[in-house]
Amino acid sequence: MRKLILIAVLTVVSVTASAATVAGVKLEDSVKVGEHNLVLNGAALRKKFIIKVYVGGLYLQAKQNNAAAILAADAPRQQVMQFIFDVDKGKMAEAWEEGLADNTPNASAEVKTAFKTLASWMEDMKEGQRIVLTYDPGTGTTVTVNGKNKGTLGGKAVADAILNTWLGPKPGPGADFKKGVLGQ
Repeated sequence: MRKLILIAVLTVVSVTASAATVAGVKLEDSVKVGEHNLVLNGAALRKKFIIKVYVGGLYLQAKQNNAAAILAADAPRQQVMQFIFDVDKGKMAEAWEEGLADNTPNASAEVKTAFKTLASWMEDMKEGQRIVLTYDPGTGTTVTVNGKNKGTLGGKAVADAILNTWLGPKPGPGADFKKGVLGQ
């Protein structure tokens, strides 16, 4: 019975992702990054046990369902995390560090330092608040938390490691989340 409920929930998440609404959270169909228009590639619900934590959306220049191709492209992209459950900054920082260790095990010193900075920028997240990570080639990844620009982390390797926390071999939010943001 639990499997049937899980399958039903995952089916609903997949169906609603194409409509840009997941777990009651409406994500924009497109966003503008610099001079580039990005489209919502996919969206998914991040759950921890039975708790709905956040809705994540991945924006790209064109829809793409291949994680390796997305990571290989040096193109603008944006990750949006809209929270539907309160999460303290310590848990957020811990999740970034775990995501790096699980998905970029041979990270360079530069990437590890950038993740420490990213973790330090986290705040207590409340329902309805967002974290937005916007990669623009040549500039880096701009991090916005609760509407506040925290700064920019340089380099494609850093941007790839951040996205790899969602698309890597052990995505922190889970395999179904990865499929959702890939539009699968």
